[in-house]
Amino acid sequence: MSKEVHRHRVGVRRRELLQIGYSALLGVTASQAFGERVRSASAAERSAGQPVSGPTPERKSVLIVFLTGAASHHDTFDIKPQAPAEIRGEFEPIATSVPGFRICEHLPQLAARADRYAVIRTLSHGDNNHLMSTHHVLTGEKQPGGFFDKVASRDDWPNYAAGCAYVRPPANGIPSGVNLPTFLMQGPLTWPGQHAGFLGPKYDPWQITGDPNRDDFRVDYLTLPPGLDVHRLENRRRLLREIDAQQRQLAAVGEAGRFTQAQELAFSVMTSGGLARAFRLDLEPAAVRERYGRHTFGQSLLLARRLIEVGVPVVQVNIGAVQTWDNHSNIFPRLKNDLLPPLDRGMAALLDDMDQRGLLQNTLVMMLGEFGRTPKINKNKGRDHWGPCFFGLFAGAGVRGGNVIGKSDAIGAYPTTRAYSPNDVGATVYHVLGIPGDTVVRDRLNRPVRLNRGEVIAPLFG
Repeated sequence: MSKEVHRHRVGVRRRELLQIGYSALLGVTASQAFGERVRSASAAERSAGQPVSGPTPERKSVLIVFLTGAASHHDTFDIKPQAPAEIRGEFEPIATSVPGFRICEHLPQLAARADRYAVIRTLSHGDNNHLMSTHHVLTGEKQPGGFFDKVASRDDWPNYAAGCAYVRPPANGIPSGVNLPTFLMQGPLTWPGQHAGFLGPKYDPWQITGDPNRDDFRVDYLTLPPGLDVHRLENRRRLLREIDAQQRQLAAVGEAGRFTQAQELAFSVMTSGGLARAFRLDLEPAAVRERYGRHTFGQSLLLARRLIEVGVPVVQVNIGAVQTWDNHSNIFPRLKNDLLPPLDRGMAALLDDMDQRGLLQNTLVMMLGEFGRTPKINKNKGRDHWGPCFFGLFAGAGVRGGNVIGKSDAIGAYPTTRAYSPNDVGATVYHVLGIPGDTVVRDRLNRPVRLNRGEVIAPLFG
């Protein structure tokens, strides 16, 4: 797959321009008011019914650190120092704060904090394709009708933020999910698992694209433009609704439904202000920003903490651009020099910061990729895709720190103890969010389906 630099473009079609035209009545531009371009969605895609069952009273949050492209378990949290050279690689294991638990030498700060997190070494599934595997990990279900490089569609399963939004609708201007700092798309391939799938665009998480480490980073559509106060905004909303009522033909177009939802959320956010402040990283003390690292990895994690702090239930941080961790060649210098040091620093700071602020006890932090890497190093000194065995790091929300769950075989190829699927990861996520495992949602044909069919990974909490 191409490794060219991923760039985002905003494309606007004629009928979208019609919608954007009357949004000017708000006194804001389309990009300021609504961020990403309005995504296409048919009326059928918005026909999902209401939830059949609801959440439990307890509410916690989930912060997903997604290593897009899939980090090697052999070279991070499941090192095999006794394996042959073509398996064990170039890195040495180091001791952690947990006796007997050893991880990669290039993760010293996480080694010092091993008593705060658990590692599962036996995550497993049967796919070796990025898109299908990403969908499985980020939704807790296999991609319906999945095949090699099947792009995102409204037939997909909803991701965790969408499931949360459906069962527990957002309130007070706070969305149920925010993904940052990049959207996983390359050329014609759009990664599934990033939106609400068959639940429809109403439940899509917010997508933020931009490097939080840049001095000019801002999310314009979360703030009121100069000279526009809340009273004037409300007056313009009434006017907008009157015009909308006269545009019934336009409303029949699929995008119109999403546009109206975006308008309502934008109004709610702009009049509340709390979420807007969360994006103001310049309000953080310089020392805090430095602890996370003044790089995209670190500042994205800091932004995620700020979003959790204001009440966003599900935040996903894509650590790296598309397939950053997909190291088919020269894996060792890439990990040693570019990837592991900023990840180590940022994750250590995140765990410290959330613990000190009292956020960790109510937030599940999980770090994983879509699969693992092959045991044998290939001819290009890299490792290829490997679904049968990979790792996940979990902390907070009752997770017992210092816990190493599962064991892989001598070369890290297959689990020798119980394997846990992405379905089980999904069950665990919903368990933390207070959403019962038997929660039923409605698909595009209004058929009742269980939101998740996995089992909670009980050893995490035991």
